[in-house]
Amino acid sequence: MGTASLLAITTPTPQAASTPAAPGMFQTVGFSDSREAGELHQAYRILATGDHDYKGHRAAAMKQVKQAADLLGLDLRGDDKDRERQVLSDDRLREARGYLVNVQGASEVKDQKKISNHINAAIKQIDVALSVR
Repeated sequence: MGTASLLAITTPTPQAASTPAAPGMFQTVGFSDSREAGELHQAYRILATGDHDYKGHRAAAMKQVKQAADLLGLDLRGDDKDRERQVLSDDRLREARGYLVNVQGASEVKDQKKISNHINAAIKQIDVALSVR
């Protein structure tokens, strides 16, 4: 399993600004070192510590996030023993959804369709989970 990478634009130096784009203008950044990777991990941790079952949709969202992380070579393992009350759990799911929306946008801009599909599926599961009472 290979790891995905993102391209980051480096800030041109004053000398480089007056010259045409050089081959070194872009640098490969491992996804695991990116802001989006942190948000993906944070969303997973939030989902993992939710207390309410949401008729299995919280777990389904976690599975989708895990599959996206696996494709990117990210390790999401950790302790999920800290459970919270329903109202707090709902708020945290909304927070996780926000992180995933950010990652979704980045995956679409970077044309990573498989990642985007898993993140989109996770967002849909969270939406359904939040409609469960």
